[in-house]
Amino acid sequence: MKKILFVFPIFLFSLIEAFDQNIPDLVEETSPAVVNITSKREVTYSNQDYFRGMPEEFERFFGIPRDFGQQPQTRESVAYGSGFFFKENYLLTNYHVVNEATEVIVSLTDRREFIAEVIGVDMLSDLAVLKIEGDDLPDLQMGSSDELKVGDWVIAIGSPFSFDFSVTAGIVSAKGRSIQNQNIGGYVPFIQTDVAINPGNSGGPLFNLEGEVVGINSQIYSRSGGYQGVSFSIPIDVAIEVADQIIASGEVSRGYLGVRMGDVDSDLAQALGMKKPYGALINSIEKDGAADKGGLKTGDVIIEFAGEEVKFAGDLPHIVGRKLPGSKSTAKVVRNGKTIKLDFELGKLESADNTFVPASSSETKYPLGIKVEDLPDDFDGADSGVVVSKVDNSASSATKILEGDIITDIQSGFQRYSIEDSQSFDEIVSKFESGDKIAIFGLRGGSRFIVPITVD
Repeated sequence: MKKILFVFPIFLFSLIEAFDQNIPDLVEETSPAVVNITSKREVTYSNQDYFRGMPEEFERFFGIPRDFGQQPQTRESVAYGSGFFFKENYLLTNYHVVNEATEVIVSLTDRREFIAEVIGVDMLSDLAVLKIEGDDLPDLQMGSSDELKVGDWVIAIGSPFSFDFSVTAGIVSAKGRSIQNQNIGGYVPFIQTDVAINPGNSGGPLFNLEGEVVGINSQIYSRSGGYQGVSFSIPIDVAIEVADQIIASGEVSRGYLGVRMGDVDSDLAQALGMKKPYGALINSIEKDGAADKGGLKTGDVIIEFAGEEVKFAGDLPHIVGRKLPGSKSTAKVVRNGKTIKLDFELGKLESADNTFVPASSSETKYPLGIKVEDLPDDFDGADSGVVVSKVDNSASSATKILEGDIITDIQSGFQRYSIEDSQSFDEIVSKFESGDKIAIFGLRGGSRFIVPITVD
């Protein structure tokens, strides 16, 4: 016992001492390549709010024209952020730092200032590539975010609230986080840390203890607008892939599978005959898209894509988006309780708001607690199925099935049943017993859905 008490403090002291010595050296070596970014843009506004509600008599007395203040005015708005050199004269920062900027000024620690050229931006990854013309510019060593582990120490350098070149430290809290803020960052598996990040840190580098850049500080989770213990960084591996494409062609091309998906919960896993809840559940498939041509079906669950595990639905866009259009990939898919392999040739993600046209295929919904009727003769949304005319609010399906829903299929374990009409629906429902887990496939408002139901 005494030996353990004797060794532990020495080990802990050595660790703290090494940590303390490493950070100052790291900051001294890397901070010259971190920059402060001033982004200027024009903002259009109107003065009419200042005069809203003023009596007409006052306007006539003071000679104020009726349309005064209604003409649009412009003023200069200034935003601040951070960035860093990643190769030659090129810098990386966030898209939201330089979005719609008319002028971007880059300030170095040696007090030199440059007007930067915006080479290109990518909203979906929240990245922008800048370039400046100058001599003796510093550089940084890029690391690997894929090798980063949860619990690793990381350090951020940036300019929070315009306090230039501030240093904060913390650990990696999680990896592969799916977050999206106004369509920004929708294709990024974010690194979550507890490093203090605030407005002005955006675009700055996240370092490991070797002094290598492993991420780009991008967003925070906050109810106050300031740091509350949760911050998110773009993995440097993703950032470099995007930056290289921007430099080479001025734009970013992403692979596109053409699916809508959701997570698999425990009830749905049981209904689909899966041993545990995981993977990306395919709710609908785009007509003539890569998924449709590759043989993917509604109700399939993708558990692996291009050799990478798909634990949650949010993992799939990150993996597919890093592939180039036209590239070929193999996926492992759970279908009717069995694992199969499908090959796909990826399409191209045209834009963040591309139109999704579902493919015609079978879908599903669910029984007890609902009343169904045959589809109207003039219904063109599905070839077969039933329409829900009433839902019992006390049934377990009440929160998942709505009046007007179209039920096309039901699946239980490895067996999937197609619903032709109300008679076939009643026959299929009669096969189930109380407590059975069932997956319902259907249409709602023109979109496909799949929900798990426990039979009452």
